[in-house]
Amino acid sequence: MITTNGTKKSSTVIAIANQKGGVGKTTTAINLAAAFARRGNRVLLLDMDPQGNSSISFLDLRAVERSAYELMTEGHLPVNTYVHETSVENLDVIPARISLAKLEAKLVGDFDAPFRLKDRLESFKRKYEVIIIDTPPTLGLTTVNALVAATHVLIPVQSSYFALEGTDDLLETIEKVKARPNPNLRLLGVVVTLHDRRTTLAREVCGQIREVFGEKMFETVITKSVRLEEAPAHKESIFTFAPNSSGANEYAQLCEEVMRRV
Repeated sequence: MITTNGTKKSSTVIAIANQKGGVGKTTTAINLAAAFARRGNRVLLLDMDPQGNSSISFLDLRAVERSAYELMTEGHLPVNTYVHETSVENLDVIPARISLAKLEAKLVGDFDAPFRLKDRLESFKRKYEVIIIDTPPTLGLTTVNALVAATHVLIPVQSSYFALEGTDDLLETIEKVKARPNPNLRLLGVVVTLHDRRTTLAREVCGQIREVFGEKMFETVITKSVRLEEAPAHKESIFTFAPNSSGANEYAQLCEEVMRRV
């Protein structure tokens, strides 16, 4: 990616992961990708979730011929075979369709199964400085592929009573990936999402998350926002849909923090 002083580094590949659904994972993927693009970085958003929510935030899937499923199962075709431009300057998407749900059954038993995405992304790194991977809310082979391919993993955690439920399983999976297939994988940090500053419970949960993750918790907290929920329906990121909103400000701040950490 391009750093703040303009020097070139190798591509940064960030997997957004949490096996718990409804934690703002896709919201974080699409708006962090857009935030990097606004800073002039060439960004690829790779949707590896069969629900395709990152994809429909920017594209009409009816016009999509090849998606992440074909990327993972076909031979090495040119990069532009799978990439779709968005209305956001510098931001491209490899979309997901429901066919991606068949991927794990397709790959299981293949000797290179955990490395398939890593191999496929090598050719994309020449074109993109930042690659953001939105993962499904599971810890199966698709998510493992994302972790093996990534340089960093970012974990969104909802500011709720059950916030840390299942986090141990995710951290264990990350450690297993670091042990063999991807020893260079780094935990970029944990970002608190869907935070309601008005409630005592939300503040207490933030304190608990900080106790568990310490300096790995981002200072930026993403507050619950109607604007953030509405933006994908208009096929926009928060930066064009509601540029003066708290959500736009918070994701811009999160991008700054991420850049300092990578």
